[in-house]
This record gives sequence, C-alpha cells and structure tokens, in this order.
Amino acid sequence: MSFSSSASLSVRLRRSVLSVPAINPRALAKVPDLDCDVVIFDLEDSVAPEKKGEARANLRRFFADTSPLHGKECIIRINGHDSGFADDDMATVIACRPHAVLLPKVDGPQDVERVADLLAEADAPEGLRIWAMMETPLGVLNAAAIARTGRTDGARLDCLVVGLNDLRKATGVPAGSGRTFLVPWLMQVVLAARAFGLDVIDSVSNDFSDIAAFEAECRQGRSMGFDGKMLIHPAQIEPANRYFGPSAEEIAEAQAIAEAFAAPAAAGLNVVNSNGRMIERLHLDQAERLLTKARIIQDRKGNSA
Repeated sequence: MSFSSSASLSVRLRRSVLSVPAINPRALAKVPDLDCDVVIFDLEDSVAPEKKGEARANLRRFFADTSPLHGKECIIRINGHDSGFADDDMATVIACRPHAVLLPKVDGPQDVERVADLLAEADAPEGLRIWAMMETPLGVLNAAAIARTGRTDGARLDCLVVGLNDLRKATGVPAGSGRTFLVPWLMQVVLAARAFGLDVIDSVSNDFSDIAAFEAECRQGRSMGFDGKMLIHPAQIEPANRYFGPSAEEIAEAQAIAEAFAAPAAAGLNVVNSNGRMIERLHLDQAERLLTKARIIQDRKGNSA
C-alpha cells in the first residue's frame, strides 16, 4: 500500500485522529472499517522497547497487504531521535510510505529539519509529510519557530499535535485539575499553527469510558480553533467527527455566503450585504473551506454506503 498526498495547504478532514498501537495486530485489522479521518500507527509510547522490532514488522505487513484506505490519512509515529530506535523507525516509514511521519517531543525547528533532511536524502515523495507532537515545555515555547519550518524551502511540516500527558508531567499540572491551567499553552500552539497555515490537533482524553467528559473537551477544542482531536479508542470517533465537523447550520450559512458573492452584483466587491450582515471576502474563503469539508464528508459516506 503506497500513499501520496497533495500540498499541505489543501483542505483535509482531520476531525478524528485515532492512535493505534502498531504492536497490536487485532487493532490494525480493524482500521479499514473505522470511520476516523486519520490513523496514527504508533511505534512510540504504546510499544515496549523489546517489542519495537515486532511492531515495525507488523506495519510493513499491514501497508503491504492492505488496500489504500479511502478517506483516511495514515501516519506513523516514530520514536525520538535520541531513543536508539529512530533510524529503524525511519527505515520503516520510507518502506511503508504513509501520508506523514509524526515526530514525538519536538523541542525546536531542528527536530523537524533533521527528519525533513532524512526524507529528502531517501528521495521520499513530496507527499510524505511531517507532523509534530507539541508535548514539552520547550516545544510550546518554540511553537512559532517550529511552525515556521512549514513555510521554508523543501518544507514538509503539515500539522501540530498537542500532547498534554507529557506536558502535564513536565510542568507538574495535575491530571485531575481539568484543562483550565493548560489553556494558555493550548492557545499558543493554535496561534503558531494558524500563523503559518498549519492544521492543529487537540490532545487525547485519557478516560475513553467517560464520553460526556470527552464531548466537553471536544466542544472546548472546537471553540479554541482546533481542527480535530487525537483519540485513543474507537468509541471516541463519532463524537469527535460530530463536534469538529460542520453542522447543518454552519453549512447553510456557508452556502449563503458563497451565493452572495456569486451574484452578478457582487463581482469585484470585497464586501457584500447578505441578509443584513456585511460579509467580507475573507468570510468567503472560510465558507469555501467549510463547504469543501462538507463535500468530502458526504462523498465518504457515499463510498461507504
């Protein structure tokens, strides 16, 4: 199974980003039937050191034997460059050619640039992108500099993913305190991603049995500007798709904006009057992206019917 993807600024669905342990063949076998937008095949935290080789072999078999997954991005999360496992992990990435490689514990631009150089040296296709986990204090402090690497020559950085478990551990913020004290850091990562045109994914919710708490985090994450949420269990897919996907009301509003600018009287105008509201052309750009996402969702439903 070989994948390619288009430019990093294209519209993509990243509402539900499910992490699947590469060491678990049963979990891997279920992936084609899941309704998530993105699958992260994890070689890092969910795989014990003595099982890393077995997990890589599982991934090579999965990518060789599985037909392309319609509507899903496939990401491989590798181990850190100083772990002793990264070289073999990258060889697996090159062999499998997923849509992207996810780097853990990114502290600064050099971590992204190092992997970009490795991919270039291996003649990896341009469509093989880089995602970065923002889960260390230094990484959050350097969020803008990291995001900026997505706009340099030969850039592959596509998306930032927040990792609150490691960030809590490093900062001493208790897990039971909710996310109140984490909001400034979350918003810092969102701002950095938006400044350089990247997507940004909210952190996992650890108690997958508490769907009400998960939905509350989804509502908060959507309000904060995240594109989607990282998940640890299939039960979290439906709520993530629902909260981070466009609602019927949002689709209707986007269609009204598109129609207002499509009217002959709006030709050449940057601002139009739509039902008593002044609508700027920047709102048209937002509306068109939302409508594109809605079409992708509808097309995927049609293909799975």
